[in-house]
Amino acid sequence: MNKIHNDKIRNIAIIAHVDHGKTTLVDHMFKQSGLYRDNQEVEDRVMDSMDLERERGITIAAKNCSVIWNDVKINILDTPGHADFGGEVERALMMVDGVILLVDSSEGPLPQTRFVLKKALESRLPVIVVVNKIDRKDARPQEVLNEVYDLFIDLDANEEQIEFPVLYAVGREGIAQKTLEDKGNNLSVLFDTILENIPGPEYDPNEPFQMIVADLNYSDYLGRLAIGKVVNGSVKQNAELVCINEENETLPLRVSKIQVYQGLTYKEVPEISPGDIAILSGIEDVHIGDTICNKENPKPLKRIVVDEPVISMIFSHNTSPLSGREGKIVQSNKIKERLLKETLRNVALKVEDSLDGDHFIVKGRGEFQLAILIETMRREGYELSVGRPQVIFRKKEGKTIEPIEHLFIDTEEEFVGIISEKLSKKKGRMINLVNHGTGRVRIEFSIPSRSLIGYRNEFLTDTKGTGIMNSYLQGYEEYRGDFPTRLTGSLVSDRNGEALSYALFNLEPRGILFVNPNDAVYEGMIVGEHNRDNDLDVNPCKGKKLTNMRASGKDDSIILTPVIPMTLERAIEFIKDDELVEVTPKNIRLRKGILSSQLRHTQRAKSLK
Repeated sequence: MNKIHNDKIRNIAIIAHVDHGKTTLVDHMFKQSGLYRDNQEVEDRVMDSMDLERERGITIAAKNCSVIWNDVKINILDTPGHADFGGEVERALMMVDGVILLVDSSEGPLPQTRFVLKKALESRLPVIVVVNKIDRKDARPQEVLNEVYDLFIDLDANEEQIEFPVLYAVGREGIAQKTLEDKGNNLSVLFDTILENIPGPEYDPNEPFQMIVADLNYSDYLGRLAIGKVVNGSVKQNAELVCINEENETLPLRVSKIQVYQGLTYKEVPEISPGDIAILSGIEDVHIGDTICNKENPKPLKRIVVDEPVISMIFSHNTSPLSGREGKIVQSNKIKERLLKETLRNVALKVEDSLDGDHFIVKGRGEFQLAILIETMRREGYELSVGRPQVIFRKKEGKTIEPIEHLFIDTEEEFVGIISEKLSKKKGRMINLVNHGTGRVRIEFSIPSRSLIGYRNEFLTDTKGTGIMNSYLQGYEEYRGDFPTRLTGSLVSDRNGEALSYALFNLEPRGILFVNPNDAVYEGMIVGEHNRDNDLDVNPCKGKKLTNMRASGKDDSIILTPVIPMTLERAIEFIKDDELVEVTPKNIRLRKGILSSQLRHTQRAKSLK
């Protein structure tokens, strides 16, 4: 195999923990490579193209773009920093020949960095380390660099990978430098380091055209677009090609248009060279992981292998009395269609039909990934119900095994006691505690994935909002045993109507309310969290009885405790196994799976027998 490199191209991925400045750095790479005109207005964080990404300040979907430096095309892939979007990371790494690891000069390498870096090292990709935000007041670049070396050793990096080049940067200002003492003016050092240390893509000149599909997109004008790296050979427009799918079937196809990345947009080209990232249009029946190759000499490439899902959730159409009032799309088959469409683009998601056919089981990497999917659907006008996330157990040698997370917590010293106590009750085991003497402590736990469902809000309350919690999937272990999930019950409305101030004022001593006066309620809807561990049926529509003995303006003085707006993540974390979240474009409500209080009481009586 006489492989050669295409030195006119570099394919790199930028990996970093959430909020370490990855997308901001890419902005400056665009500006300094001459992608924009001098007088062109450019918005910040151009790679965060989804509304949700801009709102949350995180990268959710891996995206591609390119810049030109010294006549070399650099294809840049912006990867998500969150482990729940690991499927995005795995397919992005298939298209690159090296990675830039971006680390915050104060926080150092955090858990999500570890997850993505592990994938890169397993793929034997060379790494350039950039210590970012060296202008921070609490910057500790030398200690952070030592932590990066420790991380590489911990992840079994080989000698070549450990001898990585190091740069220091202020991403916000578009500056990179080789040492802390240098005074950088721009990112030319970073561009030069990429050209020197990341090899051009390898290909075999004797092999026919082969491309692996790593992403899909859709154009109103061109139909489905297949995006992937050309591994060998080249292709021209209208070429007769075939697609080799998961079953090893060969499907004929014709490419109507060949495009490559030019900045953030596509540019049509007559022919594409090996090693470049291509966008082929005119291909309908294609999936992520398929190989596109010559009709005369079809040779499949190794398919994308992604980690198995660890969390499942039930999705179903909305059956509440308020169904259809706020959403445009409420039908079961439309919801299923949308979920299946998502699996085409997101290789880490799986959708299965339930036994009754009315529900769909959606499996993914984590509750955050599924919450983003639900939020996207509600913004598109869908109305649906979702159940509590459930961990997917496996069987090994006749024993039940469960996913175990490696949990990292950064908190103030005074909260160590309550965190340790609660996590030990949830079958967590402390494996490390580091106190730098700064008043904050870093603790590591080995804990079942199911223990973290619904814990985040509790954690923020316990640490008064100052704690930071991150985790990644460590592996599978034998089932660690049962523990109580939620110690409080629910306040459940026993009738349909409108919530009234008088009724809510009298319910406040019973717990924390989720509804405001004049909100629509129905039988079986959860209107609050009960102080005790049992559910309580209540009447939130009860008005004050009128008598002729009343002072003018007396009822105007009712002052209710402000209700914290219900967010999707909070709702998913709160519900029990017999409860659902009703999601509409305008509201997020909580409800019982069985709305009738009579039926619920009958079922509970049967279960106690």
